Amino acid sequence: MSRDGAERIRSVTMTGHAESGPYGYDLVCAGASAVSFGAVNAMASLCHTDPVVDLGTEGGYFHCVLPEESTEEDKRQMELLAEGMIISLETIAEQYGAFISIEEHRR
Repeated sequence: MSRDGAERIRSVTMTGHAESGPYGYDLVCAGASAVSFGAVNAMASLCHTDPVVDLGTEGGYFHCVLPEESTEEDKRQMELLAEGMIISLETIAEQYGAFISIEEHRR
């Protein structure tokens, strides 16, 4: 995840495969995917600006950028939803740290 100087989340990137189970039965992958796509879907439904999402072409990649060209209220709501996504991913990492890790970068 990338934060700006005001500590706001600007983007979230997930790469790789959890490989905590066989393909189609990987609970860590399923959980992380559900959390991230749920947050993006909530942003699109509740805010008036969609986040920019890139899923790559080979799988195992998710990149979401919160747009700057939103109203202050929409930015605040998207930030709150992104923070909720990070908290949920951190909760997964607490139990399954061998398969998922969270890194934070400042820009």
